[in-house]
Amino acid sequence: MTVTTNREVVFVAAENGALRGGKVGGVADVVRDLPAALSAHNWSATVITPAYGALHKLKGAVREATIEVPFAGSVETVNFWQVPGSFSNVRNLVIDHELFSRNGPGKIYFNDDAARPFATDASKFAFLCAIVAERLTAAETLPDAIHLHDWHAAFFCLLRNFSPRHERLLTVRTVFTIHNLSYQGTRPLRDDESSLERWFPGLGYDQSSVQDLTALNCINPMATAIRLADRVSTVSPTYAKEICLPSNAGTSFVGGEGLESLLVSATNENRLVGVLNGCYYDHTPATSNWAAIRSEMIDQINKWRKADPTHPAHELAATRVADLTGVHPENLLVSVGRLVAQKATLFSATTDNGRVALDEIAIELATKSLLIVLGSGDAEYEQSVLDIAERNNNVIFLRGYSESLADMLYQLGDLFLMPSSFEPCGISQMLAMRAGQPCVVHGVGGLNDTVDDGQSGFVFVGDDLQSQATAFAETTVHAIELRRDQPKVWRSICQRAEQMRFEWHDAAAATIESLYEAEDD
Repeated sequence: MTVTTNREVVFVAAENGALRGGKVGGVADVVRDLPAALSAHNWSATVITPAYGALHKLKGAVREATIEVPFAGSVETVNFWQVPGSFSNVRNLVIDHELFSRNGPGKIYFNDDAARPFATDASKFAFLCAIVAERLTAAETLPDAIHLHDWHAAFFCLLRNFSPRHERLLTVRTVFTIHNLSYQGTRPLRDDESSLERWFPGLGYDQSSVQDLTALNCINPMATAIRLADRVSTVSPTYAKEICLPSNAGTSFVGGEGLESLLVSATNENRLVGVLNGCYYDHTPATSNWAAIRSEMIDQINKWRKADPTHPAHELAATRVADLTGVHPENLLVSVGRLVAQKATLFSATTDNGRVALDEIAIELATKSLLIVLGSGDAEYEQSVLDIAERNNNVIFLRGYSESLADMLYQLGDLFLMPSSFEPCGISQMLAMRAGQPCVVHGVGGLNDTVDDGQSGFVFVGDDLQSQATAFAETTVHAIELRRDQPKVWRSICQRAEQMRFEWHDAAAATIESLYEAEDD
């Protein structure tokens, strides 16, 4: 009998949803769930992120190592802490250094002004990669694979390929996953405090391998990793195809965002694959009912008002929730997600009727339905949703995030709205479907790969922004009318949604086969 020896992969990322306070977006979900699923396939995983001045203080954290790291012309002392996470079969390491918390403890990202985009974050994530490269280079045994996530971890490829200090790392299979191509982290090559040559003075790099495709005097970390990683992946098959095409503002298509030529080359070299993310189905939700949701909304609004007492969204939400009756709405529509361009553009895009999409939905469904939007993000999109809520008494905007409240909305909602302009994969639609709640989705990326129109949910498309907004509103109204007029058909759609399975076990198997163990051509 042959015994398979465990192999090891090291994840490097900006976020880790396995740690309290370690999540901002979907990358954190993957970094939490995929490592745990790999263990069933005889792969062990270590996840490394910055501590951000907070994660190393979580309960049970133990200082694991202290190392010296050359960076930006000096030698920095950093501490590694091992922190218990969501899964006992995954080792979570966080790195403590003051550079990771200069903008306040617990803050993962920082928005610089338009004149110096990504300056703060690029410096700290270049440092993250320098630390990881130093630790692995000095290790007695190298891992079998290194899995880098988004542009924040891409600087590792720069050091692996061009630093003689780290040439040992060239023997390790290095994989790069694109979670969102719209953020690329571009910074100058030189003559700036936040630039390649300031971070790594004396590094003999090949400029053509790291530079941006248009700003030739800049490093584009996303492009660097696409060029240099052994394998490149996206988090759904459809998104892997979409990013090989140029973006088109006229048709509101989001594709390769300027990097499509590199991605076509990676495809032709059999280095680019799309592996659909997964979902865990052993989830046992807390018992939820309409009274519990109302109570949870009140509690969360009070917490948000205490933290930000002057924001008008909290005042309006408090008034709307207080006016709710004790009876579950005839139709409860929900949306949970970050209010950014990717997720929220179609909420306020104008339809053929001259109204914005959420106005159109609220007016058509009138008082028999309630729409709850839970999320926060960019100020302009928050304001847009607030304006819609002010105009429509059947819309409640909850500006913030609460995992317990989100879970209740997944469980008790009748129809989930997810009209992303593009979607590398998406997890919200999987969570809603897991609870038997059909979704209205834009037929792009991972939404196209997970929702079957008329079978397990409702899919709309459009040739431009206005036609997409129109189709979004019409599809949503049609879904609610179907629920009213054809209850048997509706129940079958709910059942098929609940029966759909996108298992992390399968995603882990595909990751190993196509990324970690795939033979080089």
